[in-house]
Amino acid sequence: MSTYNKINREILMALEAVLGAEYVLTAPEILDKYKTDEETNPRYFHIPEVVVLPGTTHEIAEIVKLANKFLVPITVRGAGTSLSDGAIAVCGGIVLLMERMNKILSFDEEGMYMVVEAGVSTKAIQDIANSKKLLYAGDPCSAESCMIGGNLATNAGGNKAVRYGTTRDQVYALEVVTPTGDIVNMGARLQKKTTGYCLEQLLMGSEGTLGIITKATLKLKPLPPYRFDILAIFTDVTKAIDLVPKIIKAGVTPTSIEFMDNNFVRSTNDYCETRLPHYEDGSYIIITVETLTEDELDIKMELLDNLCTESGAAEVLEADERVWNLRRNCQESVRIISKVNLTDDVVVPLDKEAETIKFVMSTGKNYNLHVMTLAHAGDGNLHICLCKGDLSDEQWDKEVAEFHAEIYAYAYKVGGRLSGEHGIGAKKIKELEKYTEPSELAVMKTIKKAMDPNNILNPGKVVFM
Repeated sequence: MSTYNKINREILMALEAVLGAEYVLTAPEILDKYKTDEETNPRYFHIPEVVVLPGTTHEIAEIVKLANKFLVPITVRGAGTSLSDGAIAVCGGIVLLMERMNKILSFDEEGMYMVVEAGVSTKAIQDIANSKKLLYAGDPCSAESCMIGGNLATNAGGNKAVRYGTTRDQVYALEVVTPTGDIVNMGARLQKKTTGYCLEQLLMGSEGTLGIITKATLKLKPLPPYRFDILAIFTDVTKAIDLVPKIIKAGVTPTSIEFMDNNFVRSTNDYCETRLPHYEDGSYIIITVETLTEDELDIKMELLDNLCTESGAAEVLEADERVWNLRRNCQESVRIISKVNLTDDVVVPLDKEAETIKFVMSTGKNYNLHVMTLAHAGDGNLHICLCKGDLSDEQWDKEVAEFHAEIYAYAYKVGGRLSGEHGIGAKKIKELEKYTEPSELAVMKTIKKAMDPNNILNPGKVVFM
């Protein structure tokens, strides 16, 4: 791991010269606020040495140049919704907040695109697009609170990825500050482009280690006028899981297919103070279908109803907003069960998803962990939540490590990977080293070293340097 200098008065004065003193924060209560993101285990908290709030791309570029000059690390932070310790300053130094860069710079209804700064909330982008009967298809479950810059940096997935793809599929172009402080525009507002390396795709998903995304040109799509949401409730979880490949093979082309095991059904009902059917014994499959015509919607809804019933659903209901409210609050609801918890994600090929979920559930019975399972079931992305409860720190560490070793090995055996959307961050950096082919890992490290020779941007994340 690289070594860095401590923030001193000279560095603070240089930052104040760029930003103004009011945007360079060192008060202990402020620093303490940014010691974590969604991480709940205090042992992984790190208090930064200074928090800065730039207002322009130029200011960010100057901060990066100062970081290289004085050899101090930068951790970029959007809304702090990372589940992989991605926004924690594990090496100290500067936490750079994007919240002042929150402007929608242009919205072209005719051209169906939007240009936004990185600090704009994802929900605001969705709402503005919807107001003109357009769709921004990026839809992470944290959309109510996250920022587009974080979505871009992690290539966020979410509920609609099965139909529309992940965040990188919603982007034409980026403005980026490189790790050495240059401002570079990557990509173009084109339907296709084979003109040199596809740099914007490289930056998206790099988790802030290869550049700071400051602006994005986003693709918009026509908003389908017809939509229907189904809640299929199963009292046999195996039958629920086995439904998913049947939906895909039927050619329904759903917008979303979400799975919640009964642990999550109960925790989210409690958290949201509701009581939806089969609270005690049900697992949920939530399916959304969107179409351009009412006739197509009717055909697909009838097909889905029949598929769910034939697959053994105890009930097939229209999913109202209460159901999606449960799904959006799954992560928050876990804190009812345990203040210290860990949400992981792995991704596997679709045809291996059902067997992987079954493996996770059966393996979980061998541990003293409270294991809860979600899935973006339409794209093979599993979310596995572990709750500490009354375990000692030593028991928790041991059982988590052993459980993860079994799950990760199984995922790779069936052709999967460590993460579908949460990223590697600091949480899975050792596992990436372990499970990635050495030649592939060497390419990653070569890229990082070439672009960030001083290892300034988000060190301690993704790859060891």
